[in-house]
Amino acid sequence: MSVVVAPPYLSYEARRDWQLLQAATEDPEPFDPARAGLLPEPARRWLLHAIAPGTPLLRAVVLETHGTIRLGGWRTFHATQALLPMVGFVWTATAYVGLLNVQGFDRYLCGAGEMRWRLMNTIPVMSGTGEDITRSAAGRLASEFVLAPAVALDPRIRWKPVDDRRVIACLPVGDEEHEVTLDVAPSGRLTAVTLQRWGNPDQERYREHPFGARCEGEITFDGFTLPESLRVGWWPDMERWAEGEFLRFSIDDALYR
Repeated sequence: MSVVVAPPYLSYEARRDWQLLQAATEDPEPFDPARAGLLPEPARRWLLHAIAPGTPLLRAVVLETHGTIRLGGWRTFHATQALLPMVGFVWTATAYVGLLNVQGFDRYLCGAGEMRWRLMNTIPVMSGTGEDITRSAAGRLASEFVLAPAVALDPRIRWKPVDDRRVIACLPVGDEEHEVTLDVAPSGRLTAVTLQRWGNPDQERYREHPFGARCEGEITFDGFTLPESLRVGWWPDMERWAEGEFLRFSIDDALYR
C-alpha cells in the first residue's frame, strides 16, 4: 500500500513524523464481534456498529477532510491528517482568507507537540512548541481515537460505564491518562466525543477546559464507519459553545494502513 506524500511546506520534523505515522499495522487480525462482548454496553454497541465483521483491524489512517475554520471569521479549508492513535498525528491544512492562503500544521509525536502556520507560506501567523502546546496536542490525540475504531480494542484502554448512552475511555498518551467520553445512540452511531483538554481558548493561562465534537451523519471506508461531519470546539453543550466552536469539517476519504 503506497504512502501518502507529505505536503512540501512541512518542516523536516513534521515530514519525519508524517512518514512514521503511516507505518502499516503488522499482521492485523480480522474483527471478530465477540471481542467487543466484555466492553460496557455503549462501547460494545458503538464498536459493533463501527467495524464490520471480518474487517482487518488496521490502526493507522490518513484522512482527507474539508470544511470551515474560525480565523477571525469562518474560512474554508481542506486538510490531510496522518493519525496513529495514542502515538501521534500530523494535521496539515490550507485555509483561505480572501485571495490569500494560510498553510501549516499541528503535530504530536513521542511526547512533543508543535504548531506552525504561515500566510502565503512566508509570513508567520501562529507557531508554538513547549509543554503547554504538547499537553494540548496530547488531549486532541486522545479524543481522535474514534477515527480509527480498531484502536478501541487495545488492552491499554480502560473503559468505565456512565449510563445507557455514555462510556468513558481512559487512554494513555504521553505521561497522562485522558478520559474521553463517548455518547452513543441506540443504533450504535457515535453522536459526541468530549473530554477535559489543556488549552487557553479564553486567552488566559493554560488550564483544562471542556472540549469536544458533535458528530453528524455517517460514512464508511474499508469496513470502518465514521461520523461524516463533525463540529469541534471548546465548551460543548454549554452557553459558551458558540464562542468556543472553531472547526466544522466533513471526511472525504480515509485510507487505513
